[in-house]
Amino acid sequence: MHSRCEVQQLVRHHTHVCDAHILHKHPYRIVHALWRGLTLCVVLSASACSSMAPGIQFAKASGAAGEDADQVNPSIEPITPALVKQEQQEREQRALDDISALMQTPQPYRVGVGDILSIVVWDHPKLSATMLPPQPAAGMGPIGVAASPMQPGAGFEVDQNGMLDFPYAGRMMVLGLTPGDIHALLTTKLASYLREPKVTLKVQRYRSQRVYVDGEVKLPGVQPINDLPMTLTEAINRAGGMNPLADQSRVLLTRAHTTYVINLPQLVQRGVNPARIMLANGDLVRVMSRDDNKVFLSGEVSSPRALPMRNGRLTLNEALGEAGGINPVTGDARKVYVVRRSVGSSRVYQLDANAPGALAIAEGFELQPKDVVFVAATPLTNWSRTMSAMIPGSLPTAVIVTTPPPGR
Repeated sequence: MHSRCEVQQLVRHHTHVCDAHILHKHPYRIVHALWRGLTLCVVLSASACSSMAPGIQFAKASGAAGEDADQVNPSIEPITPALVKQEQQEREQRALDDISALMQTPQPYRVGVGDILSIVVWDHPKLSATMLPPQPAAGMGPIGVAASPMQPGAGFEVDQNGMLDFPYAGRMMVLGLTPGDIHALLTTKLASYLREPKVTLKVQRYRSQRVYVDGEVKLPGVQPINDLPMTLTEAINRAGGMNPLADQSRVLLTRAHTTYVINLPQLVQRGVNPARIMLANGDLVRVMSRDDNKVFLSGEVSSPRALPMRNGRLTLNEALGEAGGINPVTGDARKVYVVRRSVGSSRVYQLDANAPGALAIAEGFELQPKDVVFVAATPLTNWSRTMSAMIPGSLPTAVIVTTPPPGR
């Protein structure tokens, strides 16, 4: 058994011997040297030869054990019709389960801390005086409407404790009540002092609840929740709609410590109205860009590149087609790999494109964002590249020397 150092010394020896003078006198000597180098490589252990071959190797790495070995070198799963069907069912079920907690019926608005209420007691304008700094007495309100005794100033604010102060009614706990509940409570309290009080109450300024919209929208920022139901579509529309680069299949909704991935085209295809997704105070809606949702193709394809997904969908067959297909000279169609990184683990899938029906299977196998599609090289290509790395320039020289000149 020859060591790697011995092989390298022998290769360097043959490289130095084959100078221009010897090549002209003995044109087949370099071929003999290359043959001896190839023989030594065959004699070496299989692990040593594979470690010198260029490209990604899917062999078990030494020194890894237990879960670490499974993460670095996971088992290879063949892409079969059964696997395609199983992944499709899991994907559909996962999409339905993820947003089931978001589907709610619209609820009336409930007053919170910081909201400002407009309260008018008919025939008693003094009771409607504001509890906040009054508006300027210029005869015009803040929106160009002439002020009148029936129009209060800045309104009545709900304090940090959720309490509301109103003349004769005193301090009332209104936190979490609807405007209708507060109207009934205030009317009941004023009835002890006024005969059949007529009260008009509405929320003048909504300041207690809000959602945040950013990403690929035209007007990112804060959107206050008001008496209109704040649905997902309502929030996006208030933000000016989506930009052309927006990925409608990846709308992230973060609530508390949970992030939901919402695929709008998929919901519409299943007959689920996205307007049923109700937002809550503090929700963060982020519309992702298509540039952040790519699949990477490398190895023996005609045109390695990064491909953006189309509304969250890109099959293995489409990805290979966009890359120009498998290189017919250097690519091994039996070894088409898909490397997928998930939380805490990695999975590797393999497709034998030479098998009957492989194209149909590849069309049904849907890729995920950040997947890496790698086409391995043929054994002959690996050998040629290994020998070229071991003996730089010798293979082209051999071809030139052993090729007879034109006319002979």
